[in-house]
Amino acid sequence: MRRALTLLLAFVVCVVSVEARTVTDSAGRKVEVPDRIDKVFAAGPPASILLYMLAPEKMTGWPDPPRAEERPFIAAQYRDLPALGRLTGRGGTANLEVVLKAKPDLILDFGSVRETYISLANNVQEQTRIPYILIDGRFEATPAALRLLGDILDLKDRAEQQARYVEVTFAEIDAVLKATPTDKRPRVYLARGPDGLETGVVGSINTEIIERAGGRNVMAAAGHSGLVRASMEQVIVADPDIILTWDRTFFDRVLKDPLWAGIKAVREQRVYLAPTAPFGWIDRPPSLNRVMGLRWLAGLFYPDRLGHDLRETTKEFYRRFYHVSPSDAELDTLIAWSQGKAPSARQRGR
Repeated sequence: MRRALTLLLAFVVCVVSVEARTVTDSAGRKVEVPDRIDKVFAAGPPASILLYMLAPEKMTGWPDPPRAEERPFIAAQYRDLPALGRLTGRGGTANLEVVLKAKPDLILDFGSVRETYISLANNVQEQTRIPYILIDGRFEATPAALRLLGDILDLKDRAEQQARYVEVTFAEIDAVLKATPTDKRPRVYLARGPDGLETGVVGSINTEIIERAGGRNVMAAAGHSGLVRASMEQVIVADPDIILTWDRTFFDRVLKDPLWAGIKAVREQRVYLAPTAPFGWIDRPPSLNRVMGLRWLAGLFYPDRLGHDLRETTKEFYRRFYHVSPSDAELDTLIAWSQGKAPSARQRGR
């Protein structure tokens, strides 16, 4: 009996002596986290991208498995991590049993810090006894998000390097926009879907980096936010200077479609296909992947002031944030249609 009591006391002392600290997340929640965090469960796609960029070695898995075309742009040791589903976002598929089985030291969500997500975080934390952190996913808050997660994961130096890259990018663009009157900025339409008629209105998260890069979103809809269906007549009247899309079906047909032929962007062949591997450059999802899209769009909109060698910029970003060094052939596949130039036979994979 005495020996059993001694063992029990030893166990309690061991548990109590586990080092922990209290951090404050972006929602103002005080969360006690382990002093050492080795495994992190990403609650959704935006969080998984943030985690992959900053600390891939701490990932427990992906919300969804990388597609075949995405795999070359993800470091080999992380391509085959298990698909664990998502706790947040559209089509949440992970359940708490999956979370517990992954045995994470921390659950991370990156995005909105509204009351709905605070309530979810509190409920999951209470049920699993796993600390759950919310980090503000607003694009302007990207440097702060990196630094906060770097502090929590004890990766301050790595986080600081990435945060500074983003800050420098923001500053370079801001300097140009400050000197560019609004009416001199390019008018841009985002064409989503195979018919190109789904789009994001001014201020939507879907067009956020277009506007941040200095493009004027031509689609404003009073009383609407987020994604809307535009009519062909609305697009013709808007007559954008530039059309952006990531839908290959639309991109392949728009320059030959008589309905679109009179639009300035089509007449001048200023229709660009946004890369999507390993993550979208415009959104899909709206996470740190958009920083690369911001660099691309700023150079596209202001080539005389913010122009750069897109191949070299892409190589640097993918090395710094995606932990890969794309080959020339992979770069050809990735960015061939993003510069408004007809791809060569080699780029088309012939």
